[in-house]
Amino acid sequence: MKPMRIYISGISGVAMGPLALGAKSLGMEVFGSDLHEGLVTKELRDNGIEVSIGEQTGEFLKKKVAEKGGVDWYVHTSAVRPGNKELETAHELGLKVSKRDEFIEKLVEDYELKMIGVAGTHGKTTTTAGILWLSLKLELPVSWLVGSTLGFAGAGKFVPKAKYLVYEADEYDRNFLMYHPWLAVIPSVTYDHADIYKTEDEYKQAFAQYIRQSRKVITSSRLAKRIKQAGEVRRFDLALAIEAVKEMAREEGLKVSEEELIELMNEFPGVERRMEKLCDGLYTDYAHHPEEVSATIEIAKEEMKLTGKKGLVVAYSPLQNARQYDVINDYHDIFKDVDKLFWLPTTLLREIEGQRVIPPIEFIQKLDNAEIAEVADYDEKFYLRIKDYLAQNYLVAFLSGGAGDDWMREHFKKD
Repeated sequence: MKPMRIYISGISGVAMGPLALGAKSLGMEVFGSDLHEGLVTKELRDNGIEVSIGEQTGEFLKKKVAEKGGVDWYVHTSAVRPGNKELETAHELGLKVSKRDEFIEKLVEDYELKMIGVAGTHGKTTTTAGILWLSLKLELPVSWLVGSTLGFAGAGKFVPKAKYLVYEADEYDRNFLMYHPWLAVIPSVTYDHADIYKTEDEYKQAFAQYIRQSRKVITSSRLAKRIKQAGEVRRFDLALAIEAVKEMAREEGLKVSEEELIELMNEFPGVERRMEKLCDGLYTDYAHHPEEVSATIEIAKEEMKLTGKKGLVVAYSPLQNARQYDVINDYHDIFKDVDKLFWLPTTLLREIEGQRVIPPIEFIQKLDNAEIAEVADYDEKFYLRIKDYLAQNYLVAFLSGGAGDDWMREHFKKD
């Protein structure tokens, strides 16, 4: 029997990339396209997955259909909208077309997996990775899809005879409502994605539905204070991960103490782009929402003290201009413990056509301590300023949900 041929549009994204890796691990033929390279592109190519980067005209899809004698499933990211040339080509070719939720649910059903679905506005990646870290240490039978690259495991993999799927369930475009998890883990619920959920109540109702669809739910833990990781929010997320693994161990009849789980979690190496160290004093993080930024600054402050740094410098690039109209006033006090702030241009994503892009100076003017901030761009001047602060023994945290992370990695190579 020929393996299934899966084409993934948006394959370099933090949701679709792990799915591509997972499908490949099942023996499927996987290939796909994206407008830009992403965090997992290298991992995809290292695993023999062909990726086309650039304008999605539909020509690469036609080529793969001709080469392979057809494509069984065209799976696309939520960012692909009606009118996309490649999506139109898929329909014209008569391919099976869906977003990732339908494809993942089919895999869960076919392989009879118990889903541990981690959903929430913030903390999903850290919590999911924490569950995976402990599961692998305890040799629990898991497959996984995590929205980031991991130093201790691939971003996505389906393991033969696995009983569980550890999955970072995204609420964007109501993706997570396709699933009926064996265990739902929810680190936080704070209104977001106003382009999908028109009101806060609508957003919270979606999570309420997700909870109703789940057999078991974890939203709290008493273990956070016993975890030795920087940042109160990170400790909370990892405590939830411990609670989830306790449920899995109980289901498997595995006796493991809280003390052992906490000790293992204290060794958790973290996730790329979650206060990831690039070089001495310089860290990069995916935070792109006021609540995430606040939590990351708290972690950075603890890290600053632990590493004996002189002070804290933050460089921040918001993600999605449309979102910023809803949260611009929420930034006013979150940089109160920062010594210097560089505000970079907003990374544009799924924008409203014709909407004015908020310039950095308008964000700065909303801050209680605007005097610490200045407008910056990805240029030589900014590079030299960051280099100078590092030389003065400051901790520099670069927070970006967009492509600015690539610029930072190019200019400051990892230790």
